[in-house]
Amino acid sequence: MQFQLLVRNRRKIAFAHKLLCSLSLAFGLGVGMPSTLAAQRVIIRLGPFEQSVAIADLEKYAKTGKLPEKLEILSSVLSPEVQKLLTRRLQVDPAVADKFIADLVRTPEGKQLIASLGVAIPGSTVESLQGTLNIALRQFNGLSALGFLRAYPQSDVTVDATSAIGLAVEFSANRLQSQALGVLLERELAVNNNIPFRATFDPAARGKETVQLQTLTFTDRQRNRIIPVDIYSSRVEAQAPLVVISHGFGANRKFSEYLARHLASHGVTVAAIEHPGSNLTSVNSASASGNLASLMPASEFLDRPKDVTFLLNELAKLNTQPGQLQGKLNTEKVTVIGHSLGGYTALALVGGELDLKDLRQYCQNSLTFGESPGDWLQCTAAPLGDKKIQLKDERVKSAIALNPLVGKLFGKNGLSKITNPVLILSGTEDSLTPALNHQIQPFTQLRGTKYLLTAIGGTHLSISDPAYVGSAATSIVKERRGVETEPLRQLIRGVSLAFTLQLTPEARIYQPFLTSAYAQSFSTPQLPLRLVSELPANIKPWLEFVVK
Repeated sequence: MQFQLLVRNRRKIAFAHKLLCSLSLAFGLGVGMPSTLAAQRVIIRLGPFEQSVAIADLEKYAKTGKLPEKLEILSSVLSPEVQKLLTRRLQVDPAVADKFIADLVRTPEGKQLIASLGVAIPGSTVESLQGTLNIALRQFNGLSALGFLRAYPQSDVTVDATSAIGLAVEFSANRLQSQALGVLLERELAVNNNIPFRATFDPAARGKETVQLQTLTFTDRQRNRIIPVDIYSSRVEAQAPLVVISHGFGANRKFSEYLARHLASHGVTVAAIEHPGSNLTSVNSASASGNLASLMPASEFLDRPKDVTFLLNELAKLNTQPGQLQGKLNTEKVTVIGHSLGGYTALALVGGELDLKDLRQYCQNSLTFGESPGDWLQCTAAPLGDKKIQLKDERVKSAIALNPLVGKLFGKNGLSKITNPVLILSGTEDSLTPALNHQIQPFTQLRGTKYLLTAIGGTHLSISDPAYVGSAATSIVKERRGVETEPLRQLIRGVSLAFTLQLTPEARIYQPFLTSAYAQSFSTPQLPLRLVSELPANIKPWLEFVVK
């Protein structure tokens, strides 16, 4: 799920919780704001307790961790973890700040956010809160709790922290948990081997074949869906497995073009499909209409896997007909590679069973502003009901799920139905589909041959094609792309080819490239890379802390 467009309307979620957390703790930090317009003092209410404190003192606390004397009574809740939270910032391009807020306050969720902020700051108005958000986004280096309160247009700000502190502590724990997990994974999954990885060839290097691109459009009249697909092929006659690439939410079939071309250069035919109900065009259209609740219908969770099944049926016909693709479309031996929502699609096709009972309960009772965009998007499926749904296509023999959206879509046991090989990529700094509950915990449920590739510090879009340009809204969530993540894309090239060819007589030749040593050979200090087939025992206790 390439969340670029979801973030555009759901921006309130990523930073809303930061605001609520920080507002509950009443911290402000100013940069370049006129003193006559900026808050100078915060009055904290916590139940019957009320205390005023200068923002300058709070700034010192944020920097040093030393509580002002007046706040020592709150030492039990103002923990070192909370202190670290204070300086965290959501990086937002000031150029899109006005549109960011304008889009936000038109949505039901945005109105609820403003209402929640109004409770946290008694006496505030919708106009004052919206104005403060605008000022904070434009004037400060990223939106933070501190910057928001400093931008508030009164000398004193009163904050009712009674209910908000619970959210702040919960958020702090989750964020620190993700960071700590990344450090743990880097250490525990490392290969302690002083001998460099060596092989007679590198599957990450471009192949010798000339790549041909052909764009086709199919119409599924039964479901009224027009499905474009780019076919990347070569002159190789042998039938290697067919690869289908499924893009994420709000993306299109060009999202992973570099990977499609790489596989095709090694003689693998690739079909990059575009899903009409959740691609860039459809999500842009829904966003422009202002009806953000209709960004994606619940049926899209069913239609995406069905798109691939329909495509395989059509390609099977083409495979027998005279033409450029005759004999090159091995639709009986398919690997699906999907990113984000496409990762969900791949897992459903390879045998994952949707089990939405827990999801419906979670969405009704537990979903808060502080949850990730992925947690919000999965709730789009809730109207499908409580029944278990099987979308498996027997022709799909293996799957690669890159930063997949999983969450509660498959329930507690739905992924245990998968017995075919699966490779999952996880990024420890993925704020859109967080690693722990969207990739790492789901990985433990798989029953067949499986691999977990972890990019320590990788984000949701780190594997995207550098040439791919989606929505400008990607600036709202800080992403690591481009040159610094090229080692990860190199590894994805090599691992994807090696994984796909496990379905061929060349499996043994490519097996060494599905090892920890190979993955770690691409590591850099800035982006450590790890690959395992099982999690160490000391990692598993972390799974107990996944947000329910």
